[in-house]
Amino acid sequence: MFRKANDIIKRSFDLTVAGSFSALLIPAFVIIPLAIKYDSRGPAIFKQKRLTKNGRVFNMYKFRSMVVGAEKQGAGIFNFSGDPRVTKVGHFLRETSLDELPQLFNIIKGDLSIVGPRPPVTYSLGDYNTLNKKYKKRFSVKGGITGLAQIKGRNENSWEEKVYYDNLYVDLYNKYGVLIDLKILLETIPKVFRKNNIYEEKIDSNLSDAEAAQKAHEETVRLAHLPDAE
Repeated sequence: MFRKANDIIKRSFDLTVAGSFSALLIPAFVIIPLAIKYDSRGPAIFKQKRLTKNGRVFNMYKFRSMVVGAEKQGAGIFNFSGDPRVTKVGHFLRETSLDELPQLFNIIKGDLSIVGPRPPVTYSLGDYNTLNKKYKKRFSVKGGITGLAQIKGRNENSWEEKVYYDNLYVDLYNKYGVLIDLKILLETIPKVFRKNNIYEEKIDSNLSDAEAAQKAHEETVRLAHLPDAE
């Protein structure tokens, strides 16, 4: 009963915040696409299939910060420092997290929440259906724009660290409800302005971006499918 009531409150909170910010940020939704189009060829909005609660697939929206087709080039879904696929405008958008603004519409649609585990690309963890319990637990709640893992460290966190914090968030949400969401949201604001930990770290600095990304992906899939502890 507590969880159901909090889910209703959480959804109301999400709609109120996302709706209010969408209205206030109308100028940004006009200026940013124009800047993207001026800087590089391609659409202003980037759509990517992601996984959310119970493994549901949805299209997540972002302002495009890389060249068109970047996912099939170089480091793929990974983004290391100095990535040549990032555009000039895209670099600014990533540093300020403005590339995430279109996800407000994902929230209004019901795909995302303000707070929750970041939804991964559909193939980043391997087959969802065969994930071990540890990695699947984070999908027991709806994904979010920010979360406990993001305020504890952004892209420099390993998947093991992300899963630890995401699962801790699930436990805290079940215990405290939307109060934990409010706490995380307040702690997110200064993290955005500090511009820290925007890029992922290579597991071996001697590897090329493509090689480092491949090794990181293979290790992540391996960990996500280890047998469950007895």
